[in-house]
Amino acid sequence: MIIRSLDSITDTDRDVKGALGTWRSKRLILADDNVGFSLHETTVYPGTETDLWYKHHVEAVLCVEGECELTNRDTGEVFMIGPGDMYLLDKHDRHTLRPKTRFRAICVFNPPVTGREDHDGDGAYPAPVSAAAE
Repeated sequence: MIIRSLDSITDTDRDVKGALGTWRSKRLILADDNVGFSLHETTVYPGTETDLWYKHHVEAVLCVEGECELTNRDTGEVFMIGPGDMYLLDKHDRHTLRPKTRFRAICVFNPPVTGREDHDGDGAYPAPVSAAAE
């Protein structure tokens, strides 16, 4: 059994701030926990714009606070996401986040991230290293 709190990981190596300053991710469950997914609380800041494309991961996002405009860059569709809304990037969708207020969400990644990832030029995390390659 694993027990962790957001407070217990604040300002540790599990508390990651994006290099561009648009987001912060508190990573509660990571690849080394060996459960097949990672679980994060992510905050994205108002007045910012973040282009993302998880080409190596599937992400599910549940908004728990705030409001954010989500644009699917492949279709041009725009959605307003607020508390209680969920979106799933099941097709590795290229998307843009434009928070209207502080936007806080619970995010699940499959495959799990290792913990220190930041987005590359495409807005993606690196491809996971397979056990066979290690």
